[in-house]
Amino acid sequence: MTHDDPPARSGRLAGRTAVISGAGSVGPGWGNGRATAVVFAREGATVYLTDRDKDALEVTARQIREEGGTAHTQLLDVTEPDAVREYFEQTGRAAGRIDILVNNVGGSRAGGVAELSLEDWDSQLRTNLTSAFLACKEVVPIMRRGGGGSIVNTASASGLRWTGAAQVGYAAAKAAVIQLSRVTAVQYAPDRVRVNTVVPGQLHTPMVEARLAHQRAGGDVAKLLAQRQARIPLGFMGDGRDTAYAALFLASEEARFVTGTEIVVDGGMTARCD
Repeated sequence: MTHDDPPARSGRLAGRTAVISGAGSVGPGWGNGRATAVVFAREGATVYLTDRDKDALEVTARQIREEGGTAHTQLLDVTEPDAVREYFEQTGRAAGRIDILVNNVGGSRAGGVAELSLEDWDSQLRTNLTSAFLACKEVVPIMRRGGGGSIVNTASASGLRWTGAAQVGYAAAKAAVIQLSRVTAVQYAPDRVRVNTVVPGQLHTPMVEARLAHQRAGGDVAKLLAQRQARIPLGFMGDGRDTAYAALFLASEEARFVTGTEIVVDGGMTARCD
């Protein structure tokens, strides 16, 4: 089976309710959020999707519905505490329970400590770290009352090592997401709330064309893709579906004994020493 073939629908998430943030995409193709939403719906989950971009969110939901899945959408800024609290209260009441949460919101801004402004530093922490904290804060009580659940946070290989560009705010925030997951996993393990992290590497997602090429290669998409691919031992770049399949495992009962850890999805990049 090639990666472009539709996956077998085994019903691994049948009867589950999943909240997925950042479920739109900045352009056509498989971003992490859109891919995760579609894969989870294909596996039987009822998905509750959030994003700040209404049109992108509806594209994801439309694809799910056209395939026979169930998707509910809500515009949401996941860095706003009151809005996040209200969303989870409403969703918990409407769904009856929340079995799965995937925190997928993120975005990088170039700059090291001497270049990045304090305002951009604060913004990077809010977008990449506080967003995950707020959602976990609201969903953990719901999962505890429901007898457990699975939280999957999305970090980045930039939180593990230098990945080719100075982006200190993003890197620091994504490193913190990993530790946020570990601490939360241990604390709430007695309540059967599992918390793990997917750590994507340099994937070819719509973000490359929409933002990163302008930030790092003067708009030259081909140049940036070549730079990124050269760092990957497998010799090709994955896409958002690779992140989604890792999240699917962690969200499913196949990972019932997996908590407080990470799956690195990077084609071997972070294992290299050069």
